Amino acid sequence: MKLFGLLALLLVASAFADDSSSSEEENEGLPLAEACDQEACSLPDCRCSSTNIPGGLNPRDVPQFVTVTFDDGVNVNNIITYRNILYNRLNSNGCPAGVTFFVSHEYTNYALINELYNQGFEIALHSISHRTPQTYWFEATKEVIKEEIADQKAQMAHFANIPPSAIKGVRMPFLQLAGNASFEIMSEYGLEYDCTWPTIAHTNPGLWPYTLDYASTQDCIIPPCPSASIPGVWVKPMVAWSDLNGVPCSMVDACFFIPDRENEEEWYKFILSNFERHYLGNRAPFGFYVHEAFLAANPAVNRALVRFMDLVNNLNDAFMVNAHEVVDWVKNPKPLNEYRSQGCRSFTPSICNPNNCGPLFSTHNQLAYYMQVCSACPSNYPWVGNPLGQ
Repeated sequence: MKLFGLLALLLVASAFADDSSSSEEENEGLPLAEACDQEACSLPDCRCSSTNIPGGLNPRDVPQFVTVTFDDGVNVNNIITYRNILYNRLNSNGCPAGVTFFVSHEYTNYALINELYNQGFEIALHSISHRTPQTYWFEATKEVIKEEIADQKAQMAHFANIPPSAIKGVRMPFLQLAGNASFEIMSEYGLEYDCTWPTIAHTNPGLWPYTLDYASTQDCIIPPCPSASIPGVWVKPMVAWSDLNGVPCSMVDACFFIPDRENEEEWYKFILSNFERHYLGNRAPFGFYVHEAFLAANPAVNRALVRFMDLVNNLNDAFMVNAHEVVDWVKNPKPLNEYRSQGCRSFTPSICNPNNCGPLFSTHNQLAYYMQVCSACPSNYPWVGNPLGQ
């Protein structure tokens, strides 16, 4: 499990920041992004990076979106947590609560991915390999990102039997950006938004999602950050939490100064204090970004999260949603009363006839793997450069 706090990431960033030549090389063949033109950049296709509420709405008229996300593989162990705490949740408007899973390939059970999809949750991409060291992602070229992310989209759709069009989001491993490369690949392969980029400078008020048509004003915590104009690709900023000492952290399980892990009440208050900064402010989307292993290892934290989700599900102006639903709302912002009265999201369930496969030989580490898929079994273990295991 790879858990990186912003403290560690800031150290990594300072080590990488000296590579000043990368920004010039990244922009080869791409126009350098210019300062945002507020008149030329308009919804639904373009938005300047800003803490301003989309549509010029007053905070009280804005739905407070909550995006709960889980990273890494989905398997027979962590599915138990997901079933116990997430299934059958409804928001106060009667619509199913959303959750987004940023899935990495290795050891993932694709029949369970299909199950999560059929629960109405969002399946997003977290790379095929999730390999170390972190410099692999820092230095990643477009071709590397294509093989790790774009090919994973085809891999996920194939083995989990879900529509490629339903796969919209990306989170890079270790929250490590790769300059323009990942956003270029997203644009070329029909991926809508990235939820990798932390901000510690725009937390109160929080930064709303925006596009990369123009230069971003977001702080670059883990360089290299994009510098080119890449129209139509959305950034969903990871607005940092503040731990008990005011130190920023982007993943909940990476916060350093935290309540006792056995104290459910203090953890509930900790979650609520970070939520209220959004809810009582400009209502920028609030993220609870975590790895399931942290909840499994700390039952009191798990119970605190359940209490928090119960609270959100009973508020008339807060909604647990899939991450891409936030982007959909920003494109066409509707005031709270209109949002509550609109229909719930819909999708066509997907059939999975589970197929147990293996042992499958892997050329990358000479190990044998077992897989459960919703398709025919591959001939080899799927990996980077051979995503369907042909």
